[in-house]
Amino acid sequence: MSSNQTKDSSFLGGRIPPEIESMSKYLKDVDQEMFRKILKALVSSIEGRDCREVMKSIAESSVIPEEKLSHIVAGMYRVLTEAIRIPTIHEDFITDFASVVFGSRRAALEAVTSQHDPHLPTLDDLRWRVDVTISTSSLARALQPSVLMQMKLSDGSVQQFEVPVSKFQELRYNVALILKEMNDLEKRSVLKIQD
Repeated sequence: MSSNQTKDSSFLGGRIPPEIESMSKYLKDVDQEMFRKILKALVSSIEGRDCREVMKSIAESSVIPEEKLSHIVAGMYRVLTEAIRIPTIHEDFITDFASVVFGSRRAALEAVTSQHDPHLPTLDDLRWRVDVTISTSSLARALQPSVLMQMKLSDGSVQQFEVPVSKFQELRYNVALILKEMNDLEKRSVLKIQD
């Protein structure tokens, strides 16, 4: 990792912390009163006070399921602790930043920044066929089947490559193994995939 790269970024750019992504999905179910109660409890927690009872009463009085509420609390805690690390900024500047980031221009800014984010092209089409080389200078390759693959990418480029059958079988096996492991995790309710 280079010195100018943070722990929450990669060569593809910055990543939103998972707690904040989860929170953003469920925050729409929270009214301002509930938001303020949670925020007050989190501030108390950061200041070192025991807020378990307050959080328990918030959970009991809320119509939001406990699992969703835990995502909201974790995300709010992460936002709060990250924001505290920012050096003090003049109050008028904070208002200006907030109006730009959360105001009417947000959609336009998101569209522009997403276009400039580093990204790789996606796969639009994949074609393949099995080929057998009949004549070659190498006897080891003669009459050996291989899989020819052609990928069309979203940037319009076409990539073509050849995969020996043994490597194709290895790829097929590993994909099937990963899918089985994901299925096993879902069945054990260790990992719940949610929309």
